[in-house]
Amino acid sequence: MNYIFKFPDIGEGIHEGRIVKWYVNKGQSIRSGDPVVKMETDKVVTDIPSPRDGTIVSRHGSEGELVNVGDALVEIALLGESEQTASSETKASHVAIVEEKGFGVVGKLEVAGDSAYLPVSEEGRLIRSDGVAGLKKKVLATPTARAMAKDMGVDINAISGSGPAGRVVKNDILRAVDGSSKIPIPKSAGEQLPELESPAVTLEPLTQIRKTIARNMIRSKQSAAHMTVFEQVEVDRLVDLRKRLNDKLSEKEMRLTYLPFILKAVGAALTQYPRLNSQMDMEKEQLIIHHDVHISIAIDTPDGLMVPVVRDVNRKGLLALASEMAVLAHKAQLRTLQLADFQGGTFTVTNYGAIGGTYGVPVINYPQAAILGIGRIMKSPVVRGDQLAIGYLMPLSLSVDHRIVDGAESARFIRRVMDFLSEPDSLLLV
Repeated sequence: MNYIFKFPDIGEGIHEGRIVKWYVNKGQSIRSGDPVVKMETDKVVTDIPSPRDGTIVSRHGSEGELVNVGDALVEIALLGESEQTASSETKASHVAIVEEKGFGVVGKLEVAGDSAYLPVSEEGRLIRSDGVAGLKKKVLATPTARAMAKDMGVDINAISGSGPAGRVVKNDILRAVDGSSKIPIPKSAGEQLPELESPAVTLEPLTQIRKTIARNMIRSKQSAAHMTVFEQVEVDRLVDLRKRLNDKLSEKEMRLTYLPFILKAVGAALTQYPRLNSQMDMEKEQLIIHHDVHISIAIDTPDGLMVPVVRDVNRKGLLALASEMAVLAHKAQLRTLQLADFQGGTFTVTNYGAIGGTYGVPVINYPQAAILGIGRIMKSPVVRGDQLAIGYLMPLSLSVDHRIVDGAESARFIRRVMDFLSEPDSLLLV
């Protein structure tokens, strides 16, 4: 009996993924739990394991191709079934549904019970020259190829696909466009218009991360009432304390950045102003105020922005926070973060100062109530006791959901954060 293994639902509202790497080939034996394919979703890159023992009969999709949850990945001839049994049973039409768990993914997987081969869907009516109505077969194509063909005005039905089973893929669309160096221009009656050269452009398909960022930003702007407060705090004592601590930690080959101090200050301030550590449930008409402080930290990676969560910030010391952030940053660069690393955040900190930014208007990580942006620390003129001096200033930008947090409470919260950062020794006591 043959088994059709489909791309399962791996949670967190993920509906599609891109094939990064195949681990199996046609004719290869595979055991339950062995990796079948590496998939890139909008949150993680993860291996999808096989739930059955057997031999790979076929695989569906090429590396770089986008597939939806529920699309077939591979067909497996189950171990112990004879070829005769498999052949006879694939002629029936029943497909059973079973629940698969324990392989790093969860969801419904279709098993080829009486049939491993499903008919190709057909759509549209075609009238032949003899007047007899027939069916027009739908061209097989990847979602990316269909979108490109529509945007570029290419008739996808006239293209021969180079993908599996003759499927039209992205490169087929690009070859079709490259094959015509001119773009036809509509002509008015009796008028001959010159043909124009195709514009020089680069077509770059959106990554899963970029599509998720776009959706989340639109959702945040449409759902939350954004308000931003700007401040700057003198951090000479913080600069000095960090230097003294790093001198002592150098023997242990450890080093503190400013971010652990910032997270510690934010965590302490959130315990005093918990409405900024909340979210609104409009359906139940209630405010959900979190007692635990789990701070999402925005990390810039070559693949896009990732926002893993540092947990229980208000209960951890500077070294513990520094160690946890270093692990998350390393995993983010390697794209090895798991779904659990992104879940449960109650407040967000984005440190654009680390790459040279000064001020910004950070977008709330919806459905959280607030996000704090940190600019780069700069030497600037400051006034001390009516005297002009040189000090270190840290810019701060606090965006809040004005439905939840008022302006006065926002100002008091950011002022408390500033108190902790300007007097950092107090952070060692909280």
